[in-house]
Amino acid sequence: MSKRAGIVVDDIIRVAAEIADANGLQEVTMANLAKRLRIKSPSLYNHISGLSELFNRLTLLALENFYAQLKEATLGLEKKEAIHALSKSYIEFARNHPGLYELTIKAPNPKQKDIVNMADKIIALIRGILSPFGLAEEKLIHAIRGFRSLLHGFASIELKGGFGLPVDTDKSFIFLVDAFLRGIKE
Repeated sequence: MSKRAGIVVDDIIRVAAEIADANGLQEVTMANLAKRLRIKSPSLYNHISGLSELFNRLTLLALENFYAQLKEATLGLEKKEAIHALSKSYIEFARNHPGLYELTIKAPNPKQKDIVNMADKIIALIRGILSPFGLAEEKLIHAIRGFRSLLHGFASIELKGGFGLPVDTDKSFIFLVDAFLRGIKE
């Protein structure tokens, strides 16, 4: 297969990410990509094998960007400060990249080693931030799951426009994270 000059896989993935964040994952189609790239749909297959490969690459990009943002936000911080920084960074990623964020939630297929490794790095980062609280291994796993659920639940409800009460959602979010912190200290 010959590849069209000027179009590379990174361009395709970048445009797919833009579509996902602006219009939702359901709008990431070969037809929409081709239209945005000003090429014919069949030309995309010169660069990627299909939607499955596209979504695998898009998921890896989402996880890489998500991890980088979370790690950057927590560098040099510990305990409460690290939890709040990670929480804020998590919500910011979901707000700024709703399409890519959606790809970070599902447990990866074990056959997709690069995606599994990236997802594992995110869990390891969260584990590292929660470990100083001195929880036994099983409770630490519960805390990791609970923390992720708290963050995802808030992000999901907010992204769907579910917070209609006249109170600042950022203040509600801080309140929620503080309640989580009190819970793991007990």
